[in-house]
Amino acid sequence: MEPDLEALAEALGTTLQQSGLVAAAAESCTGGWVAKLITDIAGSSAWFDRGFVTYSNEAKQDLLGVQAATLAAYGAVSEATAREMAVGALTHSRADLAVAITGIAGPGGGSAEKPVGTVWMAWGRRGAEPEAVCHHFEGDRGAVRAQAAAEALRGLIARARST
Repeated sequence: MEPDLEALAEALGTTLQQSGLVAAAAESCTGGWVAKLITDIAGSSAWFDRGFVTYSNEAKQDLLGVQAATLAAYGAVSEATAREMAVGALTHSRADLAVAITGIAGPGGGSAEKPVGTVWMAWGRRGAEPEAVCHHFEGDRGAVRAQAAAEALRGLIARARST
């Protein structure tokens, strides 16, 4: 495991434990990497409930309740989809906080409007509207996915600290 990612996962665990919160992750382009980083930490079951790997549009709909109309209108890599993924992760878990990640890691699949490296993330908190941010990461597939995982963890830490 990359040391920076491991340190972020450990910091998330400490922060969640201190604030008494539990997290969940809904992942598409990262393929469960955030959940893996978290569950590599011994004792993470005390502060991490579950991860959803929803790579296909059907999985986003079936497991998270993302609306078919949202996917048709905005696409899988969009603010609207990321927000619905975060809400779905909270709805289908016992988590207080959730992160959702959907993007284009490459090397193919990009377009002029959504180039490779485009990643939408949303962080949700039970009882509040999710916050969404679009990132444009550089590098190959592995680099885009690693940067997305790191940013997802950083975002969870920041939101857990703001309680």
